[in-house]
This record gives sequence, C-alpha cells and structure tokens, in this order.
Amino acid sequence: MQKMLISFLLATSLFAAGISTAAATEQNRRVEEQQSFFERYTNAAQDVILQGLKLVGVRYRFGGNDEDSGLDCSGFVRLVFKDSIGTALPRTAREMSEVGQKIDTSQLQPGDLVFFNTMRRTFSHVGIYLGDNHFLHAPRTGAEVRVENMNSSYWMQRYNGARRILEGN
Repeated sequence: MQKMLISFLLATSLFAAGISTAAATEQNRRVEEQQSFFERYTNAAQDVILQGLKLVGVRYRFGGNDEDSGLDCSGFVRLVFKDSIGTALPRTAREMSEVGQKIDTSQLQPGDLVFFNTMRRTFSHVGIYLGDNHFLHAPRTGAEVRVENMNSSYWMQRYNGARRILEGN
C-alpha cells in the first residue's frame, strides 16, 4: 500500500511538473528499486543479526543451550531466533535443515540459516548468514561464537545449503 501511495504521489507530481510519461515511468522504476534494496534487510533479519552478534565470545559447549554455560551451533541458532523474534526452532542442525524454505546460495540474505558437513554427515553444523559471504556460528569445543568467511576453503568444501526462516526476507 505504501509503495502504491509513493508511486501515485510521484507520478502526480511529475505530471504536474510537465514531465513526460516515459520519464515518470523511469522515475517510478527507480523508486521501486530503491525500496526493494532497503526492504531486503527486514527488521526481523536485523533483530536476528544483532542478537547473534551480542553472543560473540560465548564459549562453545556440546549440547549447550544457554549463554552462561555455553552454546553449541544449534543451541546458538535456537537461542538467537527465540530471543530476537520469538521463533522456536528444532534442537538439531539436521532438524533445522528441514524447516523454512530451501534457497540457492546465490539468493542468500542476512538472517538465513547456512548448513555444513563438519562431522562426516550432511547438515551437522548450522550458522546464521550475515551477508557478504560471512556467517555467525558456534564452531567447536575450545572455541567461541564468532564470525567466519564462507569463502574459506574449509567452509566451501563442507557447505550443504541454506534455508530461509524469516518471512519477507
């Protein structure tokens, strides 16, 4: 509705200024492109990412579900989604890989879940995509929640796919 109102007001003002229909159409297209760029990063995705970044430095603990005692990868993702947008996700990375919409790597957006094979089985690890080929996750025993580059050879060799949980993302 807001997009239609903006387009109508823009077209009306352009016609009032004596601008041609072609110019009005071009200007309208630019407004829509700009809106889609800004709408790409939904409030929900921002909330998820900010909540995840708050947990950077929390130690890894296999089976961990809270930041005080430590988090494993799926415990981290579950906690972030629950605390940021109130979404309850399954307990394991494997179960999370069956939730939401499967998406192609070329369509990744901030807030999407990314999956890896780190234990000689598919979908054994999960993280939250941040954008620009980076993701946030709880990596392994002895490490802490951190940001990593998906383009590193380690993660590229183990990448299994992605899922979109956030609506409108």
